Amino acid sequence: MSQATAIDGLFEAHLSVRDLDRSIAFYRDVVGLELALRAPEIGAAFLWIGGRGEAMLGLWARGAAPMNVALHLAFKVALTDVVSAPERLRALGVAPLAFSGVETDEPSVIGWMPAAAVYFRDPDGHLLEHIAMLDSAPDPQQRIIPWSEWIEDDRS
Repeated sequence: MSQATAIDGLFEAHLSVRDLDRSIAFYRDVVGLELALRAPEIGAAFLWIGGRGEAMLGLWARGAAPMNVALHLAFKVALTDVVSAPERLRALGVAPLAFSGVETDEPSVIGWMPAAAVYFRDPDGHLLEHIAMLDSAPDPQQRIIPWSEWIEDDRS
């Protein structure tokens, strides 16, 4: 089980920005991206690229990004690969991480999208992610929960 995951595409990229509101306006009004979520409590905004669930741009007010993100890339993969990612990454000598940055044995579910994700770092410390959209309605009240809780709620 030490084979690398098959990547279906680039799902998201994140940028640190000086002025979150100005950057939201630029990417929405000039670039033409759809605002998916503005989260002022964490200093972030997320915009869909190519429609809901296709790809995303995350904008983070300087100093607000989680896990000390310098560069973050998320790769679109099959849901089965996200679920098995912690075991596979460990077999390759890489620590699987939850959204919070702690080591994990299961994906995190980002309820507002919804999507399942596992994070890990490259040798230079860049934050990488395997992510798969879930076939459920978005739940804006359910921010980030472990996969096991999502399954228990019978949402997957």
